[in-house]
Amino acid sequence: MERRSFLKAATVGAAGATLATPALAQGLPEIRWRMASSFPKSLDTLFGSGELVARRVSELTDGKFQIRVFAAGELVPGLQVLDAVQANTVECGHSCSYYYIGKDPTFAFETQLPFGFNSRQNNAWLSQGGGMELLREFYVGYNVINFPAGNTGTQMGGWFRKEIKSLADLKGLKMRIAGLAGKVLQPLGVVPQQLSGGDIYPALEKGTIDAAEWVGPYDDEKLAFYKVAKYYYYPGFWEGGSTVSSYVNLEQWNKLPKAYQVAYEVACAEANQVMQTKYDVQNIMGLKKLIAAGVKLRPFPKDVMVAAQKSAFDLYASISAENPQFNKVFQSWNHFREDVQLWWRVAEFGYDQFVLTNPIKK
Repeated sequence: MERRSFLKAATVGAAGATLATPALAQGLPEIRWRMASSFPKSLDTLFGSGELVARRVSELTDGKFQIRVFAAGELVPGLQVLDAVQANTVECGHSCSYYYIGKDPTFAFETQLPFGFNSRQNNAWLSQGGGMELLREFYVGYNVINFPAGNTGTQMGGWFRKEIKSLADLKGLKMRIAGLAGKVLQPLGVVPQQLSGGDIYPALEKGTIDAAEWVGPYDDEKLAFYKVAKYYYYPGFWEGGSTVSSYVNLEQWNKLPKAYQVAYEVACAEANQVMQTKYDVQNIMGLKKLIAAGVKLRPFPKDVMVAAQKSAFDLYASISAENPQFNKVFQSWNHFREDVQLWWRVAEFGYDQFVLTNPIKK
């Protein structure tokens, strides 16, 4: 083809593509959804992740697909988001799967199991290790399709009104703790409580509970837990890298045009990455503020960690023996855990251990 003919053809093709884009956009329907969040607006990173999904979906669809995000309690209570999505009370939600283990302990996997994955490992298992396929199969039974849409990274162990010097100090301790972690700590003497974020401070202040875990320094400082509980423990061994999820009513999802489905998936994927990076930055200053305010930072005693890890895997064995669905997912999860830890010991842990224990002296 001569150069002049080629340029003419290319120009026509480009013009055709330009003209086709508005026509395609005009052919898509206008859709309005509501998203119920499990989080208050004051927790801007958690609540903001749902807002990010809504904003990106709008931008990717030229404003044709709009999602309005509602904070916990505005439409439904924070711990009933999944129920609302399942019943089609709202089209979608933003929550943590382990809030719903009362329905089935299998819900715990997507967010995190105690002594499980860090954030990268959890994303790897979900995305490339077969986890998402298994969980999607499970969620169908609840008329829901799930999407990872945030990760907090490793969380803190929480706030305690008194110092924990040994395993014996856990006896009779009333603690706000979510997911299967409460069942892990129960044999160690802890009395677990399930409370939404906005209810934790008054419960600590009144002494209704003796301890509470939430997320990490950035959010915890904003919620002012340090004013009523001075001891701040680490690590949150029950949340090594917790996934926050978006849930969509399955019937509503199936009615979406393919382009809108892709936009929603892409938006959730971005939210999943952005939340982690924001917390990695925000927690630095959050921790500095807490230390400046007189918070007493403490690691959990070794005997607490050892006893809790044993309790966790005893619990998984017990549930697996009674719950075939849990066992099916656990086999995949545990196999991946064993394999990924082999790799982590070689490169990731070796690198981190050296850098963190051999700082450059100024």
